[in-house]
Amino acid sequence: MTAAKVSPALVDPSTMDHFVYRNPATFRDYEALLEQRGDSSVPRITYLEGVLELMTPSRYHEGDKKKLARLLEAWAEEKGVMFEGFGSWTLKNREKQRGAEPDECYTVGRRAETEEDRPDIAIEVIWTSGGIDKLEVYRQLNVREVWIYERGTLQFFSLRGEQYAPIARSEFLPDLDVALILQCMTEPTQGGAVKALRAALRR
Repeated sequence: MTAAKVSPALVDPSTMDHFVYRNPATFRDYEALLEQRGDSSVPRITYLEGVLELMTPSRYHEGDKKKLARLLEAWAEEKGVMFEGFGSWTLKNREKQRGAEPDECYTVGRRAETEEDRPDIAIEVIWTSGGIDKLEVYRQLNVREVWIYERGTLQFFSLRGEQYAPIARSEFLPDLDVALILQCMTEPTQGGAVKALRAALRR
């Protein structure tokens, strides 16, 4: 997964995502950290075959992920699509030695009924360079589609067998106007972005 290039202007540490690693770490270590953190969504914890990552997102990262989520949910509401959100659902597999928490995740046309179920779409926002390769984590967690938002671009990956392949648009939401979503992401406020989206869809 390509990491974002950090602008030289972003020198204030509060504008950056922060990463801490533990290597080696066991799956038991990973589960113990999840338990210690409890219901908080921070830090986000990722585990991949002995490497444990704790990431504290910046407010810019969180702002982008929340604006994108609000736009997608507003689009689904306008289009009458059943789009169920599950936030940073902890997805893990002891046998495959993997665990991740997406920025946002969704099922399309259904609900996730059990903890062992998986979202149809996991969304990752990249703001600061670095981090475990999330596609490598998700591919054996059986998440069928991963979206990566990186400062004005949105990439889609579909699980083909045991590997992700890039695709031009979401196969779960083929009617999604990606250009419109990205245009609305440039609005300075979340509310303004949603308002602009709804206005465009109702024209």
